[in-house]
Amino acid sequence: MFKKNIYNLVLIILILLIILSTFSFASDSVYVWSATDSDANSSIQTSSNLSSDTKMQFESESCILIEQSTGTVLYEHNSHEQLRPASVTKVMTILLIMEALDNGTLSLDDKIPCSENASSMGGSQIWLDTTETLTVHEMLKAICVVSANDCTVAMAEYLAGSEEAFVEKMNARAKELGMNDTNFKNCHGIDEDGHITSSYDISLMSRELLLNHPKITEYTTIWMDSLRDGKSELVNTNKLIRNYKGATGLKTGSTSLALYNLSASATRDGLSLIAVIMKAPSTKVRFSEAQKLLDYGFANYTFKTFGNKGECVKSVNVDKGVSSSVNAVFENSASVLFKKGEDKNIVQNVNICDSITAPIYKGQRLGEVNFTLNGENIQTINIVAEENVDKINLWNMTIHLYKTWFNMLRT
Repeated sequence: MFKKNIYNLVLIILILLIILSTFSFASDSVYVWSATDSDANSSIQTSSNLSSDTKMQFESESCILIEQSTGTVLYEHNSHEQLRPASVTKVMTILLIMEALDNGTLSLDDKIPCSENASSMGGSQIWLDTTETLTVHEMLKAICVVSANDCTVAMAEYLAGSEEAFVEKMNARAKELGMNDTNFKNCHGIDEDGHITSSYDISLMSRELLLNHPKITEYTTIWMDSLRDGKSELVNTNKLIRNYKGATGLKTGSTSLALYNLSASATRDGLSLIAVIMKAPSTKVRFSEAQKLLDYGFANYTFKTFGNKGECVKSVNVDKGVSSSVNAVFENSASVLFKKGEDKNIVQNVNICDSITAPIYKGQRLGEVNFTLNGENIQTINIVAEENVDKINLWNMTIHLYKTWFNMLRT
């Protein structure tokens, strides 16, 4: 009898607590965190604080250096000049292949046939024969490591029915990415009038490939490999893969008219950079000037994460809800790119309510985090609800009380 009375008393108390919780009031508060409060990696917008007044000398006609996660331009020279890309064209071809893999229209084990058209391609190739098929995995290896034109055309025909149709897809994707200096005429990069792009546009498609399809580096970082049971040896045309610390890719290209081009990517200490060189006078110059850009970036910039996507910022009180609180989490990763030595000038301001009234929906905006550098706003990240919280009613209150009472009985 005593135990039963205790249960009844607890039940009454729970009911009173739930009823009382519906009369609490919301308020706003601001929390200020310094840059020393946490450490890690992700994304911001271009800031004037990052603009470079450094002047470097280049023999190449055009070049650019960007930070991969944010797309922030760290250095550029004639970056919008329209030039012939040569085999750097294949960055877009590879991007479309990777997107097809991601959406399920293609798999790495699919067998790709070789047409007469594909087998007749000149330039870099692995001499595909119309009687053989290679898997997508093998095709990617040949395209990324030795820039095989025959494999590139075979993949284009398989995905779109013809090279012409595939090139239409390339140009459509380029438009979506804001590549306004670009017009593709083929999928491989062999010289053709009107087949042009810029170092800026190459950095855009390179960033899209590396940022959203990081598995491509499993191919672009291969130094030596083979196909056809070891009968066909592959050696990467990008010498930085072997010689530059942290190199992750990406693609070389050269013709008699385009001269020597390169999209070079590398990551060190969480900072990922992409350097593009166009129309270098020699292969030696394209590698040395890409390395110069990368060295400049790693020497002068750093990347710091203050919170990852989905990470809890604060537990917020919930009024009139079946739960008394909900976690407020980062909608996206909160990271900052800045010049070395400026981390002490970064301030993180968190604006969020102390409490909110139910119902609350997963992903609902509860506040924001603003990052400022020397007083200038450089990034804003939304803080959202981690899960749904239903508004209290007689039915869900009864269910909640029953579950609480049942759990008490079990203990």
